[in-house]
Amino acid sequence: MAMLEVNDLKVYYGVICALKGISFHVNEGEIVSLIGANGAGKTTTMQSIIGLLPKKSGHILFDGQDITRTPCHKIVHAGMTQVPEGRRIFQELTVYENLLMGAYTNKDQGKFKSDLESIYDRFPRLAERRNQIAGTLSGGEQQMLAISRALMCHPKLLMLDEPSMGLSPLLVDQVFDIIKDINRDGTTILLVEQNAGKSLAISDRAYVMETGSIVLTGTGAELAASEKVRKAYLGG
Repeated sequence: MAMLEVNDLKVYYGVICALKGISFHVNEGEIVSLIGANGAGKTTTMQSIIGLLPKKSGHILFDGQDITRTPCHKIVHAGMTQVPEGRRIFQELTVYENLLMGAYTNKDQGKFKSDLESIYDRFPRLAERRNQIAGTLSGGEQQMLAISRALMCHPKLLMLDEPSMGLSPLLVDQVFDIIKDINRDGTTILLVEQNAGKSLAISDRAYVMETGSIVLTGTGAELAASEKVRKAYLGG
């Protein structure tokens, strides 16, 4: 069953057509990746889905409901959360305060405490630094915090935009392991990632974007084996 359906979505920046009528879907329980070069439209797609960008035309369905014109905060309440490119944590707040902000949809104080402990169990480094100012964390720790903040509202669908950006190879491996763990725990994942090899390796399905269009689709394994994908995105 499709948790997310994007149908003939068109988005403009002024007179420039950034998304040229793209259509794709994400089934419940899947990891689905959007790959492509800079400027392909991947981040624009995510921002359009979550309600941060206006749509020229097309429809977006989430969990069977039309959210094409739904405001961002209502989409979050419905069960969709995004970890944006660049992490966008609250730099001046502590780790704990960032997690508290992520749980703003949760009115149950007891549930908040158990969720917090669950996050600290998953990310012991955040537990150690719970009172540390978030802006002083390392890049990898900030990415863990950004993901954790998103998980605090129990998303049905978690969208991740370039989660490995700027991280060392060892931390990149850790981030992708975290994504797999989150998915195994029952969260559906839509992943935008320039590290095509890593993203395809963990994806059930993927879509290749070029200049605002989807040009290829298949399973992660099929696209990883595609000669066109290997030459364009996998270095050979």
